Amino acid sequence: MQLEKNEKIVKTNNVIPFIPTGDFYFAKGVESFRKRRFDTALKWLKKAVDTEPNNPLYQCQMSIIYTETGAYHKANQLLTNVLQSTGDQYVDCYYLLANNYAHLGLLNDARKFAISYLDKEPDGDFSEDAKTLLDLIEIDDYDEEDWELDEEDELLVYQETVFHHLENNEWNQALVLLEEMILLFPDYKTAHHEYTHALFFTGKREEAIQKELELLEEDPNNLYSHTNLALFYFEIQEYEEYQRHIRALLNIYPIHEQQKLRIATTLARTGFLKEANIRFRMLDKGVVKSHISYYRWYSMTAYRLGEPAKALALWEEGCRRHPKLSEEEGPWH
Repeated sequence: MQLEKNEKIVKTNNVIPFIPTGDFYFAKGVESFRKRRFDTALKWLKKAVDTEPNNPLYQCQMSIIYTETGAYHKANQLLTNVLQSTGDQYVDCYYLLANNYAHLGLLNDARKFAISYLDKEPDGDFSEDAKTLLDLIEIDDYDEEDWELDEEDELLVYQETVFHHLENNEWNQALVLLEEMILLFPDYKTAHHEYTHALFFTGKREEAIQKELELLEEDPNNLYSHTNLALFYFEIQEYEEYQRHIRALLNIYPIHEQQKLRIATTLARTGFLKEANIRFRMLDKGVVKSHISYYRWYSMTAYRLGEPAKALALWEEGCRRHPKLSEEEGPWH
C-alpha cells in the first residue's frame, strides 16, 4: 500500500502545469477571427496583449478585428501606438490607418497614410489596395469638384431644396423639383434615385420599382438602387427580393457620411435594428445632424433595442434642431 501511494505521488509530481503564453492566446484569437466570431476573437487577443503588452503583432491583429466591427477609432489608436513604439517597423500599419480613415470619411488623412505606405513599401502586400484607395479618393474629389465648377449655384439650390422636401416627407414638392433637375442635369445620377424614392411614396409603387430596376441594370453596384429597392420590396412585402438587396447593403461600407446614413436608415426601416444601430454609431454626428432622418430613425432604433433613455435624448435633440420633427409621433409610437 505504501509503495502504491509513493507511485501516485511521483506521478502527480511529474505533471507539468499548463501556463498559456501570449502566442497561445493569439492563435486562439486568429482562429476565432477566421470563423468571424469577433467578440470571442477580441477576448483572446486582449489576453494576448495583457500577457505581452509590447508585442506589436498582437496589437495589429486586434486593430483588424476592431476594423471589422466598425470600431475604427479604437483600431487607429492601436495602430498609432505600434508605429510610435516600433519606429515604423510595421509599415502595414500605414495602409490599415488609411483604410480606417477612409471609412470614417476623413479622406485627407486616408490619402496621407496611403501615400506614406506606398512611399515605404511600393511593392508591399497592400500596395495594390493602397493604389485603389487613392483612385477612389481622387474619383470622389473629382465628382465633387466637377459639380462645384459646372453650374454650381443652380445645382446647389436644387440640392438643398430637394433635400429639405425629402427629409420632411414632402414627396410631391420633391417630385416637381427632381423632374426639373433631371432635365437640367441628366448626368447627376442621385437625382434619378431620389425621384424613384419620392415617386414610390406618392403611391406610384410599380412605376417607381420599374424605374429603379432600370437604374440598377445600368449600374448593378449602385448604393442608392439597393437602398431604394430594399425599402420598396419591404413595403410591398416581397421579402425574397427585399432580402437580396438588404444583404448586398450589409457588405457595403461607403466613404460619404450621407451614404452611410442612407444605409443605416434603410436597415432601421426594414427591421435590421442591431445592424442599423452599429451603422448609426459609426456616423460623424457633426456631418449628419442636419438630417432629420438621422434623429427620426436612430431614436426609433434605440427605443426598440431597449434603450429608451437614449431614444428620448436623440428625439429631444432632433426636435430642438428640427422643430418640425416634434409634429411627428415619437419613437415609442
